[in-house]
Amino acid sequence: MEALAEPQVHLWTRDEYYKMAGVGLFQGKHVELIEGRIIEMSPMGSLHATAVALVGRALERAFGQGYFARWQMPLDAGEYSEPEPDISIILGDVRDFRDSHPKTAILIVEVAETSLTYDRIEKSGLYARLGISDYWLLNLIDRQLEVHREPVADASQPLGFRYAQVMILRPAAQISPLAKPDISIRVDDLLP
Repeated sequence: MEALAEPQVHLWTRDEYYKMAGVGLFQGKHVELIEGRIIEMSPMGSLHATAVALVGRALERAFGQGYFARWQMPLDAGEYSEPEPDISIILGDVRDFRDSHPKTAILIVEVAETSLTYDRIEKSGLYARLGISDYWLLNLIDRQLEVHREPVADASQPLGFRYAQVMILRPAAQISPLAKPDISIRVDDLLP
């Protein structure tokens, strides 16, 4: 008797992802490669776009020289993932990454309205696995900032990692990034 083979899921690599994009397969779509899956993101509404701009400007001012903000640009997260965080704060100069995308960030911020659950679970697990020590989720639905810190392995989570510390900050609160504890950012300044 012959054993039945289970169907296999094909996980796309970054090279395959770039080839598909190169022939126009994703034209007019905003997609990300996450753990070998190509995820189509919702179109960006004006509330989300305003929040991304506010976060980007606030963090650029706060961090200053020696850091730069990447707005919705790829992060090299290995062979099977290339997320495009809403805002990534990168140590160095923008020209340092002319030939390749950064592999890490000192702070990542996702702005969530329609993607709230996805950003809390999938993106959070991915960023924790990458060792991103400071991940902020600007929750536009509840008008709060969810600060995720202390990445740890956790086999019960979809990507095998999570953040041990999660703080919920309301609009009147202030937060200091781990990489710049001497600065303080008002949550109000990030919300549209």
